[in-house]
Amino acid sequence: MHRRISWIAAVAVAMVVFLAGCGSKNAESIVKDLDKVVDKMESYEGSGTMILHTGQQPLEYKVEVWYQKPDMYRIALTNAKRDITQIVLRNEDGVFVLTPQLNKSYRFQSDWPDNQGQVYLYQTLADSIIKDNSRQFATDKDTYVFDVMAGNYQNGSFARQKIWLAQDDYSPKHVEVSDANGNKMVEVIFNTFEFGKKFDKSAFDMDSNMGVTPGSNSKPSEGAPSPGASASPDASAAPDATASPDSTEAPDATASPDGQPPAEEEPTPAQNTSFSLIEPDIEALPAGVELLDQTDLQLVDNPAYMLRYTGSYDFTITETPARVEEVAMNEGDMLDLGFTLGHMTEGAVRTLTWTYDGIKFRLTSEDLENPDMVRIAQSMVDSSGK
Repeated sequence: MHRRISWIAAVAVAMVVFLAGCGSKNAESIVKDLDKVVDKMESYEGSGTMILHTGQQPLEYKVEVWYQKPDMYRIALTNAKRDITQIVLRNEDGVFVLTPQLNKSYRFQSDWPDNQGQVYLYQTLADSIIKDNSRQFATDKDTYVFDVMAGNYQNGSFARQKIWLAQDDYSPKHVEVSDANGNKMVEVIFNTFEFGKKFDKSAFDMDSNMGVTPGSNSKPSEGAPSPGASASPDASAAPDATASPDSTEAPDATASPDGQPPAEEEPTPAQNTSFSLIEPDIEALPAGVELLDQTDLQLVDNPAYMLRYTGSYDFTITETPARVEEVAMNEGDMLDLGFTLGHMTEGAVRTLTWTYDGIKFRLTSEDLENPDMVRIAQSMVDSSGK
């Protein structure tokens, strides 16, 4: 009798193990499901925290992502430490980088994000998993974990990424991107993620995203700001999206042999403001590079600064007050800086332009590579300037 009971117990345990095995999924079946999810996906909304680990101190941002099929995007990136929000917006009119607090907007002629991956976009993460046939797979509590190549990003320093997906609906939970040495470069922790989100018609409208009011947690689609927004500009004050031929730009260090900005460059009256020089973190500079000189400039009533670096690489950084007007950048590519999108113009001399906290930066070099440019730009975010 005892043997009979033991035999029945053994059979029961075997059945449980068998059924558990039948209920589990392998990487191939999940990839097929993931492909279907992306194909049928109409919209989503996600929010969480993004941490950039590329400098001495991690840079932390609140990130909010909206997507509406076929190609409408809204990404709000908020520097919690400095309460600065920038919004990357794609709609029928183009791609925009908005700073609501300062009533500044810039338009790009770009097919972003189709031509580059973003660590906070679901399409990028799913595509990375689906296309990497050498993917590594594991389970962790209620998530599926994929370790895949990070080849769909602009930053050449990104080598691999680990992506955690919820087992019940494949929504993203956590992303870690590392370099070839296994050092963590970027991390995104999703607090919420909802497929099939219904957005108001104005959710991806530029004026609605610029016309925010302080102290509200409502979404711009409901007539209020994204988290961290702290200004209420008049949307009717925004000029035409196309920049005029004589639009004032920041000084270009390559405009003359001595690196001085053109004399005719003048700011608009609305620019009358002052700011302090912002220098990149020494640790972010390529090995063998040092500061050559610093020049204080004056453009009518506004200061401007120029830093020249030399050594293993030569480059120049210029800083000016950002214009209120929206500028259409007709040539070049968008470069993901993590905290915002920059504008890269190629040629014998390459120039990376970005705007942050009311200051326009230009990094110009003949030999500096993109990862170094990104690292330098990121190191200047938390410096006190304005």
